[in-house]
Amino acid sequence: MTTAQSPSTPVPAANGAPRSNTVPMATRLVELKNKRQQLAQGGGADRLAKHKAAGNLTARERIDTLLDATSFQERNGFARHRCTYLGMADKELPADGVVTGTGLVDGRLIHLASQDFTTGGGALGETHGDKIVEMMRASLKTGSPFVFINDSGGARIQEGIDSLAAYGRVFYHNTLLSGVVPQISLICGPCAGGAAYSPALTDFIIQTRRAQMFITGPQVIKKVTGEEVTAEQLGGPEAHMHYSGDIHFIADTDKDAIALCQRLLSFLPSNNTEMPPEKPFTGPVERDESLNTLLPPDSRIAYDMHTIIRKIVDDADFLEVQATFAANIIVGFGRITGQTVGIVASNPIVKAGALDIDSSDKASRFVRFCNGFNIPIVTLVDVPGFYPGVKQEYGGIIRHGAKLLFAYSAATVPKITVVIRKAYGGAYVAMASKDLGADACAAWPSAEIAVMGAEGAVEVIFKKEILEAPDKNAKRAELIDLYRNTFSNPFVAAGRRMIDDIIEPADTRRYIAGALMQFRNKRELRPEKKHGLMPL
Repeated sequence: MTTAQSPSTPVPAANGAPRSNTVPMATRLVELKNKRQQLAQGGGADRLAKHKAAGNLTARERIDTLLDATSFQERNGFARHRCTYLGMADKELPADGVVTGTGLVDGRLIHLASQDFTTGGGALGETHGDKIVEMMRASLKTGSPFVFINDSGGARIQEGIDSLAAYGRVFYHNTLLSGVVPQISLICGPCAGGAAYSPALTDFIIQTRRAQMFITGPQVIKKVTGEEVTAEQLGGPEAHMHYSGDIHFIADTDKDAIALCQRLLSFLPSNNTEMPPEKPFTGPVERDESLNTLLPPDSRIAYDMHTIIRKIVDDADFLEVQATFAANIIVGFGRITGQTVGIVASNPIVKAGALDIDSSDKASRFVRFCNGFNIPIVTLVDVPGFYPGVKQEYGGIIRHGAKLLFAYSAATVPKITVVIRKAYGGAYVAMASKDLGADACAAWPSAEIAVMGAEGAVEVIFKKEILEAPDKNAKRAELIDLYRNTFSNPFVAAGRRMIDDIIEPADTRRYIAGALMQFRNKRELRPEKKHGLMPL
């Protein structure tokens, strides 16, 4: 009868000497070192060299460039796929094509995922997707931003529907994170098909000039529609910035994209329960006399609103978002006395600053983001109305303009508005007017707050008088002057309490700083509901 040996009892060797059933620690450490070297090599030395020769950083270099030195802690580096189809059973994909983990940016925690194009083209499969989702869940638990560096050929075809399901989980968690923690996508390589929808669900997209992002590629488009287009024309950063409005920043290189990401994070809170980070500021807030003479004497002459923005923010430091998309409106982040603010401003040098479909969408989305993350909104108004035209009407300017009305009305963060010059019609109302809930509303002496411009108004109000006048042109000019003298100043609006004060332009920064201090602890209760129904 044999007796079972204890698990701790050494098994005798063939010669009778005791034999250990454990591997020495030194051996395991060597094995671990080798495994980590394999991870660092991604798809292999040749593929890494080719990737870098094209001017790209590797997945891990992107992480090292983004994070504070030595702060990266990798998660699930040794995870591997479990696919056995189409030759995948024995195929090694280090880190399964995506590097995930945590680290610090300027001392603040973030979670991130960085796809590795050198490993299976960075294609997303079940394990790859679940690694990303795990980091997103950790972002929710810790209240930290999530950064996703995209560089992928799309779904891992060998995994079939498992890869599609993984995409679904990523999209679902993008939605869970929305409005809870900031989400930033960097497009540093291909981002095609369903892969493009994850960036589209995030708050900000930074795309490099070497990257493309599209749903259907040029070959498919040519086959289905007969249209010929290059990948760059279809999904390059210029196409998305100028036409689709899908991205928010263009970067020349990977390093530039990462620097933009770091700068953007510096303006944002880590989550929706925190206030944005502040920079030390020691007063006083000085007057800027140059603002008193900045505007052209003729209100029909355009000027660049960027000049005013740079004069009212700290150190002229303004991070513009979607700079060349719908440029008739300007949105972006700055600081006033150290406090982060979101700025929405008309830009008279493009379409006279009129609101159209794209600018309404651009401003609405930005206002919604600021409100979601406790960032006060400063609005600078010089708007002659909504942009006219059959294309605008057919495109749904009513619905799109209503988005801006909804966004401002729903926002409960401090809202400070300054009317610089023109504020006409429904566009005046839409640009954070007092009746849409602006907490502080001031105007420059140059402000013109009216239903419409003088030329159009007299044609409606005084049509009969003009027709009956012996000299129609002289009468029209006389009545235009009458209308302008009545409404081309802010005193009528101030008399109706549509604005709180009329200020010298030189005092604009001081006025906004004071309003921000006054409404710093603003609390505003709204009717209880699941959510409002924005006119999407």
